[in-house]
Amino acid sequence: MLLNDELLDDLQQKAVASERLRMNLDLRTTPDDQSQRMLNALEPGTKLPIHRHTTSTEVVVVMRGCMDEIFFDDERREIARYRLDPSVGNYGLSIPQGMWHTIEVYEPTVILEAKDGAYTPLSPADTL
Repeated sequence: MLLNDELLDDLQQKAVASERLRMNLDLRTTPDDQSQRMLNALEPGTKLPIHRHTTSTEVVVVMRGCMDEIFFDDERREIARYRLDPSVGNYGLSIPQGMWHTIEVYEPTVILEAKDGAYTPLSPADTL
């Protein structure tokens, strides 16, 4: 699969049409693949709860667009904010295992996400 403008444009059109204002594309070889790799198209206004991944780090790379990755402590206080914008040379970051985080999207954005291990849904204890 070629990751090109045509693919990203199509994914962003699906995000616009989605009630959640986001759409992902699974890049795993099979559902049994023991890693998580996906493209995620995000529109301004999409809501992602503050959450954490207790068994994995998460790597986020912005392929196009602009967004903030926001880190929180256990009391929901913001402790760090990172602007990810490839037009200024800020391409991505690694989110440490167990770090509470969410995003704020400023313009139509497509990210590449990667996490360790097979997909498991977030538990209620891993969302704030």
